[in-house]
Amino acid sequence: MSILRAFPLLALPVALYNVFALGNGAADAMSVSLAHAIGRLPMPITNAAWAIQLSDVFLFAGLIALFFEVVASSGSSDDVLMKHVLAMLLFVICLVEFLLLRPFATSTFFLLMVMVLLETIAGFIITTVAARKDIGMAH
Repeated sequence: MSILRAFPLLALPVALYNVFALGNGAADAMSVSLAHAIGRLPMPITNAAWAIQLSDVFLFAGLIALFFEVVASSGSSDDVLMKHVLAMLLFVICLVEFLLLRPFATSTFFLLMVMVLLETIAGFIITTVAARKDIGMAH
């Protein structure tokens, strides 16, 4: 069993958020940093500019990771149990950070935490459905 195959991909955007939140110093500075525009993308027809914020980057990375986690959980492998345990552990860590640490009490981190929860629940459901189909095919 490879620990890399069981590693939850959503840990990457959560870890990046941790680096920014804990490296920012002041707790209130995290909200300001998340709202900071890191780039602008002009819209071709309306001539408006979409201001891309740091929070958008975290959420986009989380959505991409969630997509690959759900796709990966549809396959069957020997490390499914370890994957579920690590995903649940990541959710518990996120929940503790959200409830107890001020820089993590943001909408961005809350949505990352919800993505981790959805990945955990989806993994359990997909594994259960796949196991039922395997049992049904055996009869």
